[in-house]
Amino acid sequence: MSNCRFLYHNGVVLEAPPVATFLQSLPGAYTTTRTINSGTTFLFWERHVKRLSSSIRILLDSKPELLFSSGSSSRVWINQTVHESSIYDLVNGSMSKAMRCGVVKERGRLCGEELAVTVLVTGNVEKLSRLGDEKCDQERKVVDFLDVWLHIGGYSLGVGEKAASLALVGHGRDVANAKYSDWVRLRKPLEKFRPPSTTELLLSNDGDRLLEGCVTNFFVVCRRVQRKKSSSGSLYGESLGEYEVQTAPVTDGVLPGVIREIVIEVCISKGIPYRERAPSWSERELWEEAFITSSLRILQHVGTIKVPVGSLEALACTKPEEIEWKEKRFEEGPGMITELIQKAIMEGIEEGFPLEGLV
Repeated sequence: MSNCRFLYHNGVVLEAPPVATFLQSLPGAYTTTRTINSGTTFLFWERHVKRLSSSIRILLDSKPELLFSSGSSSRVWINQTVHESSIYDLVNGSMSKAMRCGVVKERGRLCGEELAVTVLVTGNVEKLSRLGDEKCDQERKVVDFLDVWLHIGGYSLGVGEKAASLALVGHGRDVANAKYSDWVRLRKPLEKFRPPSTTELLLSNDGDRLLEGCVTNFFVVCRRVQRKKSSSGSLYGESLGEYEVQTAPVTDGVLPGVIREIVIEVCISKGIPYRERAPSWSERELWEEAFITSSLRILQHVGTIKVPVGSLEALACTKPEEIEWKEKRFEEGPGMITELIQKAIMEGIEEGFPLEGLV
C-alpha cells in the first residue's frame, strides 16, 4: 500500500490519515473498491453503490446512531424509503467531481499506481441540528442530511498470491449485513488475540460455525458426505461424494460482500456445487481448500486456520501468549477449485464483466 493518500470532501482536497484512522473519526456506512486501467475504471462500481445504499437503509432502520453521531439519532424523524437511485446520484456525483478535479488527477498521477477508494456516507449532524418543525423541513429527503467523504490512496494490484493464515478470535458483528465505520473501532480489542503472522481474524457465534473474517468473507471447499442406499431404498451408511463450496449465509450474520456475490455467480456459471452454510469446524477433516475474499484482495487462498482450545469466552480470561490453538493446514498453493474460481473472476475482470466505469 502506498503512502500517497488524500481526502476529498465538498470540493476540497485534504491530507489523509491511514484509512482505518479516517474511518474511526466519523460514523457512517462505507464501501471500498479499487481502480483498474490506470485509474480510469472502478471495479464493480455499481455493485458497491448498491451495497452502500443497502447499508444506509439498514442503519437508518435499525441503528441510526451508526450513521449519525451518538445522541443525534432521536432527531432522525424520517420514515421515508431511501431509494437506491438517490444514493447513487449522491455518491456518483461526488465521485465524478473528485475524478474531474485537477488536484485529484495530479495526485493520482504522482501515486504511480492504481487507486484504492473508500466511500464513506455519514449523517450531517450540523444540518440535522438546524431542522425545524416547518412542513417544508418535514418533507426534506434523507439524502439532504448525508455527506460523502472519499479516501483515495495508491494501491498495487494483484490477487493474493501468498497463503492467508486465519485465526478464530471473536463473535459475529452486530448489524452484520451493513458495512459501517464503527466496526473498525469495535474490532480493535480482537487484535490482542492475533497469533504471529496471522493474516485475518475470523468470527463465530458458537465457536464452531465460522461466519466471516473481520474484513473478508470466508469460504471452504468441502467433500460432501452422501448417504448410501440399499436396493430396497433404505439408508445404511455414508460415502464421500463430490466437493461443494460452502460459505455462511447472510442470514447467519455476515456481510453480503461484493466479491462473495461474484464467487457465487461463478459457481453457478461453472457448475460448481455450492451451499450457503456456515463451515463447521467440527467437520474440518472434510475441508480440502479454503479462501477469503475482499474487494482489494479479490481472492486469497488459505494455508492455515487456528481455533482456540476451549470456548471463545475463555479467551477474555487468558493471556494471549498462553492461548492454545487447534490448527487445520491445507496443501501449499491454491487448490483446484479455488484456482478455477480465481481464474474465472480475473478473466471476467479483464474481459469487462461485470465491472463498471465512472464517467
